[in-house]
Amino acid sequence: MYLLSDYNYKLPEELIAQVPAFPRDESRLMVLERKRQRVSHHHFTDIARLLSPEDLLVVNNTCVVPARLTGSKETGGRVEVLLLSYPGQTSRLQGKGDLTVSHTPNREELPGSFTCECLVKASNRPRTGSKFHFDGGLQAIVLGGADGRYKLEFRFKGDFDTLINRIGHMPLPPYINRDKTNPPPCDDRVCYQTVYAEKKGAVAAPTAGLHFSGELLNQLAANGVEIVPITLHVGYGTFLPVRVVDIREHRIHSEVYELTQGAARAINKARDEGRRIIAVGTTTVRVLEFASDPFGRLHPGSGMCDLFIYPGYQFKVIDALITNFHLPKSTLLMLVAAFANRQFILDAYQEAIRHAYRFYSYGDAMLIC
Repeated sequence: MYLLSDYNYKLPEELIAQVPAFPRDESRLMVLERKRQRVSHHHFTDIARLLSPEDLLVVNNTCVVPARLTGSKETGGRVEVLLLSYPGQTSRLQGKGDLTVSHTPNREELPGSFTCECLVKASNRPRTGSKFHFDGGLQAIVLGGADGRYKLEFRFKGDFDTLINRIGHMPLPPYINRDKTNPPPCDDRVCYQTVYAEKKGAVAAPTAGLHFSGELLNQLAANGVEIVPITLHVGYGTFLPVRVVDIREHRIHSEVYELTQGAARAINKARDEGRRIIAVGTTTVRVLEFASDPFGRLHPGSGMCDLFIYPGYQFKVIDALITNFHLPKSTLLMLVAAFANRQFILDAYQEAIRHAYRFYSYGDAMLIC
């Protein structure tokens, strides 16, 4: 169960969802009962009756920023940039050490700046000191880097949030295809964002949460389900492949998290009362398990979460998990396999393929309980 090949499966390309279900809560839902090793098929709106009034639902309220920028080099060539951090964050990027993203406050007439690491795609390797130009007067100076990852200093006038929301594009995962010559099939700025997104900083969506509509959340709350937000700013590392044969040698990416005192108190109280803790998404699981002590007691705090969960891990906090169908050989699939038994998960994936479930970020969901 520690070989990377143990987490492989073949998926027909046509089952990779290119657009979400509409309405978003009308996606399909596969329910996996761990004790009975039983699978059943539902729609996501059935969550309202599948959850009990005593349950506590934990969601990730990170907000995806339009972090993909298209601009030009001084020589006129095209350049694409993906921000890997956001002003005000501190990130540890795999193999790159600590990186502080600093933001200089500014008045409208004064230039602001911040420095962060980015993925850069250009016809030729950018040289240190070269400049990129984007719409809205945004500029970037290359401070160094290699192999597609560079540290850039951005300079701009006015408010950065306003500017990036105007000129940036949503950082869709590489398996979602968009024909740049045609109108997109859906508004990704809306679709690739949870309805409860609040705290800006993610460059990938916590996709299990995409299935919830405001109406469904209101129904759950009316039914007595307690909903508690935590934050983990999902990074681009979630798409990076595992490149080791033995998964125990993999070093997972670190991501900024925050668990407030109120959230920790509510979850601890629910555990004391014997209520189910249901995590929405693998990002939520990682925060809850990372911030807990050996007895499953949560402690508030913020910082960098680098917990890699794979089979053999002993879960201390969560009782159930809502998640999407994940890529082969991914750390996300390994986490789910740790929670529900690797073979049970792989068998369920094969059944999902036979029933033409839609996979990955815009795809269908499963409830593992």
